Amino acid sequence: MPLSLLLIAIVAAPFVTALIAASLPANARNAEAWLSGVLSLGLLAITLSFYPHVADGGVVRYEIEWLPSLGLNLILRLDGFAWMFCVLITGIGFLVVLYTRYYMSPKDPVPRFFAFLLAFMGAMLGLVTAGNIIQLAIFWELTSVISFLLIGYWHHRSDARDGARMALIITASGGLALFAGLLVIGHIVGSYDLDVVLASGDSIRNHGLYNVALILMLLGAMTKSAQFPFQFWLPHAMAAPTPVSAYLHSATMVKAGVFLLVRFWPVMSGTEGWFWIVTFAGLITLMIGAYAALFQRDLKGLLAYSTISHLGLITTLIGMSTPLALVAAIFHIANHATFKASLFMAAGIIDHETGTRDIRRLSGLYHFMPFTATLAMIASAAMAGVPLLNGFLSKEMFFTETAEFDPNMFVNLALPIGATIAGMFSVAYSLRFVHGVFFGPPPEKLDRVPHEPPALMRRPIEFLVLICLAVGIIPGITVGPYLAAAVTAVLGEDTPYYSLSIWHGFNLPLLMSVIALIGGVLLYIALFRYLVSDRDGTPLLHRFRGQRMFEKVLVTVTWRWARVLSAWSGTRRLQPQLLIIVTLAVAVGALPLWNRGGPLVAPTTAFDPVFALMWLVGGTCALAAAYQAKFHRFAAMILLGGAGLVTCMTFVWFSAPDLALTQLVVEIATTVLILLGLRWLPQRLPTVSMDARIRDAMRRYRDMIVAAAAGLGLGLASYLIMTRPAVEGISSFFLENAYSEGGGTNVVNVMLVDFRAFDTLGEMAVLGVVALTVFALLRRFRPASESVGKPQQQLAQNAFDRDRPERSPGDTIAAYLLVPSQIMQWLFPVIMVVAVYLFMRGHDLPGGGFVGGLTMSIAFILQYMAGGTRWVEDRLRILPVIWIGSGLAIALLTGLGAWIFGYPFLTTYFQYVDIPWIGRVPLASALLFDLGVFLLVVGSTVLILIALAHQSVRSPRQSRTARRSAAVPVAEAGSEEVR
Repeated sequence: MPLSLLLIAIVAAPFVTALIAASLPANARNAEAWLSGVLSLGLLAITLSFYPHVADGGVVRYEIEWLPSLGLNLILRLDGFAWMFCVLITGIGFLVVLYTRYYMSPKDPVPRFFAFLLAFMGAMLGLVTAGNIIQLAIFWELTSVISFLLIGYWHHRSDARDGARMALIITASGGLALFAGLLVIGHIVGSYDLDVVLASGDSIRNHGLYNVALILMLLGAMTKSAQFPFQFWLPHAMAAPTPVSAYLHSATMVKAGVFLLVRFWPVMSGTEGWFWIVTFAGLITLMIGAYAALFQRDLKGLLAYSTISHLGLITTLIGMSTPLALVAAIFHIANHATFKASLFMAAGIIDHETGTRDIRRLSGLYHFMPFTATLAMIASAAMAGVPLLNGFLSKEMFFTETAEFDPNMFVNLALPIGATIAGMFSVAYSLRFVHGVFFGPPPEKLDRVPHEPPALMRRPIEFLVLICLAVGIIPGITVGPYLAAAVTAVLGEDTPYYSLSIWHGFNLPLLMSVIALIGGVLLYIALFRYLVSDRDGTPLLHRFRGQRMFEKVLVTVTWRWARVLSAWSGTRRLQPQLLIIVTLAVAVGALPLWNRGGPLVAPTTAFDPVFALMWLVGGTCALAAAYQAKFHRFAAMILLGGAGLVTCMTFVWFSAPDLALTQLVVEIATTVLILLGLRWLPQRLPTVSMDARIRDAMRRYRDMIVAAAAGLGLGLASYLIMTRPAVEGISSFFLENAYSEGGGTNVVNVMLVDFRAFDTLGEMAVLGVVALTVFALLRRFRPASESVGKPQQQLAQNAFDRDRPERSPGDTIAAYLLVPSQIMQWLFPVIMVVAVYLFMRGHDLPGGGFVGGLTMSIAFILQYMAGGTRWVEDRLRILPVIWIGSGLAIALLTGLGAWIFGYPFLTTYFQYVDIPWIGRVPLASALLFDLGVFLLVVGSTVLILIALAHQSVRSPRQSRTARRSAAVPVAEAGSEEVR
């Protein structure tokens, strides 16, 4: 199989499998585990097969043209460093899936869990293999969103909701800063291609915007990897299920920040700003995390703070800007993933088998679960940096770099002293984990009797601990070549010589390791009485709780400031909201005209009295509609339709048949839908008091002035545009290339489905979302009390039905609409044919998917008007949501199909085809895209129609009861058809 397809599979397969997992039934626990396990194991095998291609600094790259003119192509890029992360993501992901099968309760919604987990795996794989920095930012934010869902998986718990919200706000805000920073970097370099960026280190560091880009990028990296001062969110993410914690803290979420720092190390490091910010933020995080971990009661809390500390260690090494320090950082990323994943799984087993994670309630568990205890002790020793384990090797490399780094006297003392003190605390909290849980008297008052977990639940820990031992004893064989591939991918020709030997003789780093080990033991002994006491909180730091500060900031921004802003500009009434929007629009539009002005050129065409009379009629209709809106809504709608028809005639006058046709069908559809909505609005109450009448008159005069200013301003702007001197613009490009490049003579349609198809795709998505939102809102809508009763026309209908007892209840047709309703029913197939005709001719003649879709929607609207909601839905199976989804899918697949033939996304292909009995017919792939537009417009319009029409089938009693109870809306008749 080609490498490009395998590379696509690595990123795309988790998302596809996540959709499959989400669709499985709730009791398919084994099927979910098998599906997720086979996928992650298969992805691991695919990733391992890439090693020969990336071993010696090679890069596997696959580029898909998306928007090549803007430099926004989809690029998948796999080098040795990304390969190492892919191995960690898929390998530990497989172990987490196996562990999850036995950890999660059958009562939990397992399909949702595995769907989120697989989607998160895909987001991380997309992040590390991104070859375009904008693409990297998108996957970066995707990891934040999916981690929010994973952390808040048990959403019935307040701590899970709070932890998920905190993680999302912090990491997503940092992601926005990162996105801005990457835009700045792309502006400096002139490209968003990662290879081009990595080759432009000197131009980036020497540019005036370097510091801006650096700060923005570091905000993204440090929020994601929980570096000071953003470290407080990570412990609160422990409310997630333990498999999530094991995955996020070892190989994925929190490692994304250090991945970013290493990835951009060749182009951003080496400056004073980089050194002082990154190094000392990492050193402070290292010490705070190690100190706080020692005083945690909760096992997962201890491991969370230890994760913060080790991330600080990695960040410190990255900030030192030396090649050997970067080697140590990459090595410790891999080592930390193995022992931290095993420790989290061990903590989950302890919680699963004892019912608690409180260290003070746990003791003597070695006698109940000796295998698990042995594995946890080895992993803890690796975390503490005990010799013959993988953690010792990378931590000694860290000590070596801090001891030999000498930019000035302060740094020469601060780095090694801080590293040694943090190492002592690391030993102390590792010793507390082991001694406090597995030794001592048997535990008392536990929820259940502890025992060993199922063998397969323990296998992931055994495998990870075996790696810790193998790397610690024979590092050159087990990890040497793979570490070299990762390091070479980042440093290239600047890769220094480094040794993974266990013994380097008696030197200062060895002395620092000995001091850390012995000092950590003594520190634990000295603080033992305090640690086993009932005193809560971390000494010296209990007053500086990040959660409290975060909540104060959140309350200040979202409650105090938002209340002031809402009180000043917010209102629940529609008219004041429109007043604010229109006033601001007038002010913003008037500003450039006030500053620059514009030439008032005489029109080039002669005055036409017929055209002026037509516009006089349209203007009169508009003014009359505004006046009648206060007194008679139906009359206002008719007059507003008259103004719309004048607009339609104007388009015809200026030879724009496409716009005229669109305006006409839009007028028909929206007028009917608005009239259906007006049926349920409350009646206007007459103004009684004189003061109220004066206030009402003043308000209307104010609105009239604002409306006149907006209308005159828009008219002036239009006049200035239409009378400006002719200049060379984009219109000539479309006229010249519509047929040769798009295969159509209807320039407007070719623009929409070919040249601007990407914009149209976005507008389609917006229209679909709007339709779904309107439907959701109207399902919870309850009419005003005075509008619940049947109108006079329906009362006449009831009398007509009583006179015709032979008619079935489903065949009720209003007496006052008897003849029109029959005509409307007969028109249904005719309008359908017209809609298909308009759709098929759209690429060469006026028409297209939008006009055809609205025309077909009018056919459905007429049926609802003629027969009523129940009558139509007893005879027609209408599934508008499926229409919407199908339309989006067809349009998207049309764009993706261009990639198969090596063209950019949404590139159109057209060819003349000989069809029997018809002849030579031009066909374009844009027809499929237009079909997606057609289906989506039909689905969106009909969905809004159904939402309005179903209001009429609610009984008055149902509406009154629903209003009083404020309960879930009563199910409407026919609602099962809305899917």
